[in-house]
Amino acid sequence: MTLKTIVVQHLRSLPELSELKEEELVVPPNPEMGDFSYACFAAAKKFGMKPADLAQELSRKIGNSEYIQGARAIGPYLNIVLNKAKLAAMTLRTILREQENYGATPQQQQTILIESPSPNTNKPLHLGHVRNIVLGQALEAMLTFQGHKVKLVDIINDRGVHICKSMIAYQKWGNGKKPDVKGDHFVGQYYVKFAQEENDQLLEEVQDMLRKWELGDEEVWKLWKQMREWCITGIQQTYLKFGLHHAKAYYESEFYLRGKEIVMEGLSNGSFEKDETGAVIADLDDATLGKKVLLRANGTSVYITQDLALTPLRFKDFHFDKCIWVVGNEQIHHFKVLFALFRKMRMPFADGCYHLAYGMVNLPEGKMKSREGTVIDADDLLDELKELAKEEITTRHPDLPQTEVNARAERIGLAGLRFHLLKQDPMKDMTYDPKESLSFEGETGPYVLYAVARINSILKKVEHAEQGDQEQASQLINPEETELLTILGQFPEIMEQSVESTKPSVIAHYAVKLAQRFNTYYHGNPVLKAEPEVREGRLLLLRAVKIVLTNALRLLSIPTLEEM
Repeated sequence: MTLKTIVVQHLRSLPELSELKEEELVVPPNPEMGDFSYACFAAAKKFGMKPADLAQELSRKIGNSEYIQGARAIGPYLNIVLNKAKLAAMTLRTILREQENYGATPQQQQTILIESPSPNTNKPLHLGHVRNIVLGQALEAMLTFQGHKVKLVDIINDRGVHICKSMIAYQKWGNGKKPDVKGDHFVGQYYVKFAQEENDQLLEEVQDMLRKWELGDEEVWKLWKQMREWCITGIQQTYLKFGLHHAKAYYESEFYLRGKEIVMEGLSNGSFEKDETGAVIADLDDATLGKKVLLRANGTSVYITQDLALTPLRFKDFHFDKCIWVVGNEQIHHFKVLFALFRKMRMPFADGCYHLAYGMVNLPEGKMKSREGTVIDADDLLDELKELAKEEITTRHPDLPQTEVNARAERIGLAGLRFHLLKQDPMKDMTYDPKESLSFEGETGPYVLYAVARINSILKKVEHAEQGDQEQASQLINPEETELLTILGQFPEIMEQSVESTKPSVIAHYAVKLAQRFNTYYHGNPVLKAEPEVREGRLLLLRAVKIVLTNALRLLSIPTLEEM
């Protein structure tokens, strides 16, 4: 139960506030005004009173309770003042009791699928895929934390024109060469080569190869299987670097024909119709979506036909309550049409579909383009980040053994990358700067990690820190301590907000705020040298900060470090 929930329950005992909603209670802009504030406009109208008069009357009625010290009216606003000593004890007691579960507000369990990152078997994963991966993993962690049964699934796009382009290039310029680099990088070289040499003749050859593939041509399939294996093996190696594991991977080549069958079934039962050209279409009865072609007049499928086949397969496998697609925001219209088709076809999962759209990741020098080979490959990026982190670590700890430098650098590099990508609103385009993401100052992953490591170093000096008396929290009454405690008490609300909005960025910004307030507090308030009772209370406070920062980072799939 959050602090706000406790206050709201108390206020609802008053007839005028019996229908009070939690979102109507807000934190005032100036802490001196109180800890929570309620605008009396709506309630005053209901009772035929002036808002300022109602605020005055309520301030007299509220009185004191275990956690409420009092209330006062400021114009039309009712401001609640909390009992700081009780607040400290309650917050710390809750955090220290719940520990790794603090912040979770368990909901009725649902089975939720998350599709991420949906690669193609013609190139390695790049920075755009990385944003997809870290979003999917963070969402998985957040929903699991809330008590849901979450499964990550993948769709491997292993057929089509883009796949044939790399195959044609390998046929012409590969000379039977075997991979001398990671398999996905090897195949990607030929995709870039095709783009460099592209002409009308080559494009005709691609179409011819695709037709042969669909007819089961033996030689084409032999080449396709070989290059597909090289690429998938390489992609899976990259997945392991991110700790990415899927409950199941679906391959487009295995079910794409089923999409055509579903469309024809819809045509026979009246869900779809043919237009004047002979194409099968769906009239979505929506002016913004219009009519969607599902099969061309020549019987060939379109892009959306794949999802018409894939989603029922997933529903059969997992009986999910909700399915979330983590896909770039250029596909927003596609998913609006897809979900409308599900509703039109009365699919049992139609109301449980959600598209988590995210923006493009640019580099300081401009946009990435796979065809031109101007992308940052995920593997190369991780190597670069590790080297940058090693430079920072060796500067700070010149005598640290190289094995430990490498281990820390790998984790700090990945933490910096994850945090930098996740602190951005998913929908917004962003620019990624590797050096900025690894800074130990500012709104970065290493900055938050360092706050946890600093607390670890303090607690290690005090063997009995974990056995401190929680009632000593009553000593935590200075403004910086009450501010920290208030922020700690907000974590369950932050968690709910992040899940409801599907924005890990809410948690990331909270973690930075908490780390900043801790650092300010630590610099101005001695802990180990404080008076005994104050010292014990502050050690408890530090332990609570560590727990909450660790939980926040875990929800972003970032493990902490004992030392940095």
